[in-house]
Amino acid sequence: MNWLLVVAGAAVGAPLRYLTDRAARARFGPGFPWGTFTVNVVGSFLLGLLTGVASARLSLLLGTGLCGALTTYSTFSYETLKLSEDGAKGHAVLNVAVSLAAGLGAVWLGVETARLW
Repeated sequence: MNWLLVVAGAAVGAPLRYLTDRAARARFGPGFPWGTFTVNVVGSFLLGLLTGVASARLSLLLGTGLCGALTTYSTFSYETLKLSEDGAKGHAVLNVAVSLAAGLGAVWLGVETARLW
């Protein structure tokens, strides 16, 4: 039964990632991976928030399933490599630094927000 919760969350998270990336590319162009950056920061905040307020089942549905499918380390890694290979080494370094700082900041903010409950 637990795996169905993960599947249900992932069925929502993966399309959200895809749609976010499409919207970011349409708005900002393909020069920087804003879609991946956005889903990773939002997912980090949600996961931090969930750790403090969600039950075990809700954590499986929203944490493991939704956040797991919404966020993407593999795409982040690939897009960073592509930026570097395409000659945008500054953007590649910026992507790593800003993604790491924003992700850590977002998960911290989520945890602190959960403590207010």
